[in-house]
Amino acid sequence: MRLVLALLAAFLPGLALAVQPDEILKDPALESRARAISSELRCLVCQNQSIDDSDAGLARDLRLLVRERLQAGDNDVQVQDFLVQRYGDFILLKPPFKTGTLLLWLAPLGVLLGGAAALFVIARRRRSTESVAALSDAEQAQLQALLDRPADPSR
Repeated sequence: MRLVLALLAAFLPGLALAVQPDEILKDPALESRARAISSELRCLVCQNQSIDDSDAGLARDLRLLVRERLQAGDNDVQVQDFLVQRYGDFILLKPPFKTGTLLLWLAPLGVLLGGAAALFVIARRRRSTESVAALSDAEQAQLQALLDRPADPSR
């Protein structure tokens, strides 16, 4: 029983959405489309959540705007285009790959390559310090003579 309760506690927060009952459309097909669109739009306040998951006031306003546009007859692409025109590509959780978002798409690859290069340099330095050549017989004898010499107490 405890296991079931623990599993429910772990998974239920992920199922909770911020959509309020008064926002839900009467037409299930329109509501389904609204949920699909709003799950792909970024909350401009939270920035790491969709407007479907956010409790922020602006997210609520955006959810209502999506539903309003759908009821006015816009298709999904038109609703998304309307919001992109208003707020830019930042409102999309998955922005398109174009020149304006190139840095956004390539930055993770750059960080990954930079980290790999740093690890490569560290590994080469570590390997070069480990591969110090052994002392020749003459150098070994000279070192042993220095070690065997008594310490000078006057120094």
